[in-house]
Amino acid sequence: MPRMDDEHQITTAEGATDERLFEVGLRPQTLTEFIGQHHIKDNLSVFMEAARGRNEAFEHTLLYGNPGLGKTTLAHIIAKEMGGSLVITSGPSLERVGDLAAILSNLQQGDVLFIDEIHRINKTIEEALYPAMEDYALDIILGKGPAARTLRMPLAKFTLIGATTRMSLLSGPLRDRFGHTFHLQFYEAPDIEHILRRSARILETPLDDTACALIASRARRTPRVANRLLRRIRDFAQIGGDGAITEEQARYALDRLQVDPLGLEETDRLILRAIIEKFDGGPVGLQTIAAATAEDVSTVEEVYEPFLMQIGFIERTPKGRCATRLAYEHLGFPAPAKPATLI
Repeated sequence: MPRMDDEHQITTAEGATDERLFEVGLRPQTLTEFIGQHHIKDNLSVFMEAARGRNEAFEHTLLYGNPGLGKTTLAHIIAKEMGGSLVITSGPSLERVGDLAAILSNLQQGDVLFIDEIHRINKTIEEALYPAMEDYALDIILGKGPAARTLRMPLAKFTLIGATTRMSLLSGPLRDRFGHTFHLQFYEAPDIEHILRRSARILETPLDDTACALIASRARRTPRVANRLLRRIRDFAQIGGDGAITEEQARYALDRLQVDPLGLEETDRLILRAIIEKFDGGPVGLQTIAAATAEDVSTVEEVYEPFLMQIGFIERTPKGRCATRLAYEHLGFPAPAKPATLI
C-alpha cells in the first residue's frame, strides 16, 4: 500500500519549521498555564519557589519521556519563572569542547541551558559537563603530551536541563549529577481536551465539545499530536465550512488524514502489517522492521513504537517485536492459531 505523503503525516520525529513556529505560539508560558503532568507540576512549583527564596540557581534537571509530551515547554517555563534566559542546543550539535565552552561562557547567573537529545552527546562533551555541573567551572586542556596543562575557567551559576527519549542510553555518572529527574507520561483524555480548547481559543477557532472529544480520542495522548491535528482540521473547516470545527467537520478531516479511531496513522498500520504479513507476527528485530517499512530505526523506536506498546499492539520480547492479538483484530486479520505472544 502506498505511503502517506509527509505533508499529511501527523506524528513526526522532528517537526518542520512552520510546525515548530505553530507550536511555539501555543506553548504555555507559566506553570499555571501548563496542563497535565500534575505530579511534575506540583513538585516543580515547590522546588522553584525554594530556589528563589534562597536566591540560588535552580538545580540541574533531567526530563525524559516520549516526543511531544512537553519537555521543551517545561524548560521554557523553568527559565522564565526563575528569571533567566533560555539557551537551546542539542546533543548532536555539541561536537567539540569548544562548542560547549562558547555556550557556557556566555551564560549569566540563573540562565538555563537546555540540551535536547542529551543521550546523544559524545564522551568528551559529557566529561566536560561534569565540572561545569558540579563546580560551575570548565576545564580546558591546553597543549598536548607532557607539556599539556589544564586551564580552569569559572562559569556563572546556571541550570542545565537535559531532555531525552532514551533514558537507558545516559551513563550513570551523568544521570547522578542531575538534582531533579522527571518522567513525563502520556496524557489522559480530559487533559488533552483541555489543551485543545485552550489552543482553539488562541487560534480564535470555534470548537464544539463533541469535536474536541473526538480529536482528543485520536491524539495518541500527546499534546503535540493534538495541536497538529487541530491545525489540520482547522484548514478543512475553513475551506469546507465557516471555520468552526464541528463533529462532522472533525470526523471528515480525520478520515482524510487517515487517522483511525485509536489515533493510528498510515505509518503505524504499515509497521503492524509488516510484522504480521511479512514476519508472521514476529518476533522480528527493530532494524528489520525499519528496513521493511523504509523508516529510520530511531524513528520507529522513539516515535511509533511507544504508543503501539502503550495500547497493547506490540510487545517487546528478547527475540524481537511481536504483534499482539489486539493488533490482528484492529487491522482485520484473523488471529493466529498460535499467537506470537500471550496476552
